[in-house]
Amino acid sequence: MESGRVLDPRRESSATAMEIVTHLINDTIEFYKWTLTIADKRVEKWPLMDNPLPTLAISTSYLLFLWLGPKYMKNREPFQLRKTLIVYNFSMVFLNFFIFKELFMAARSASYSYICQRVDYSDDPNEVRVAGALWWYFVSKGIEYLDTVFFILRKKFNQVTFLHVYHHCTMFTLWWIGIKWVAGGQSFFGAHMNAAIHVLMYLYYGLASCGPKIQKYLWWKKYLTIIQMIQFHVTIGHTALSLYVNCDFPHWMHYSLICYAITFIILFGNFYYQTYRRQQPRRDASSSTSSSKAGKALSNGTLNGLSKAANGAVLTGSKEEKPQENSGRRKRKGRAKRD
Repeated sequence: MESGRVLDPRRESSATAMEIVTHLINDTIEFYKWTLTIADKRVEKWPLMDNPLPTLAISTSYLLFLWLGPKYMKNREPFQLRKTLIVYNFSMVFLNFFIFKELFMAARSASYSYICQRVDYSDDPNEVRVAGALWWYFVSKGIEYLDTVFFILRKKFNQVTFLHVYHHCTMFTLWWIGIKWVAGGQSFFGAHMNAAIHVLMYLYYGLASCGPKIQKYLWWKKYLTIIQMIQFHVTIGHTALSLYVNCDFPHWMHYSLICYAITFIILFGNFYYQTYRRQQPRRDASSSTSSSKAGKALSNGTLNGLSKAANGAVLTGSKEEKPQENSGRRKRKGRAKRD
């Protein structure tokens, strides 16, 4: 009891929690204001770069579409979008090639080192060119949100995996930080490598959009996944080397990049295992003819559930023999009736 009143422990704890939250918010705002004093002054007037709100709004809209899109498409026929996909994918090929070319030419003109390169915030034309190419790289990650939009409009919901959403959403959001504070220096290496890989990736998707006549020649999809995983290992090695030589580049960003790349190695590695390694069908002499026919049918896109059925037959052993016997009996009965 204090001054004739009994203190309520719940009110006390609630007030304390509110004070802590208020202090955290104020400290966060003050920290953000301080970071703006060391931000890249060259890019602050560029589109989307004044503050993070437009980028966060775009990413939030993307996540909202992930929730509302499937509901909208639930009772509707899927859109085909063949011409749209052809134009989109080949446009992304040209955009990523432009980014790759600009980064390569500007870094070469500025005599960039692939081991350690500090950020030069000057108005040197080559440095501004590198910053501009990195800004276009950031913008391309926002455009890539359309990958998911097209999947949902075509009702390819199985393609919208956690890996897919995580990759798209984090790349666009986190690269805003990269452009705001380090639009140059070591940042060019990862963007340079990733843009080259995306040229190959969107070239594959563009050719696949052209139809079955082209699709039968596209045997190299799994190698794109392998190349992407190699990219993440190279990123970790390159970043670790930069830390080892004590490169004049923000170390907090180096450590963040290593952790980020590790998450991609885990997720892409799981995707590769689930897609290309797990439950591969066993071949035996007795089923070689039927499996070859199934392969031809699958390559023509005429079978939908055959791969699952084949895996089921391998896993269940002798269980698949009973349906075969029953079907044979039904055929014999049918012939007897017809006779």
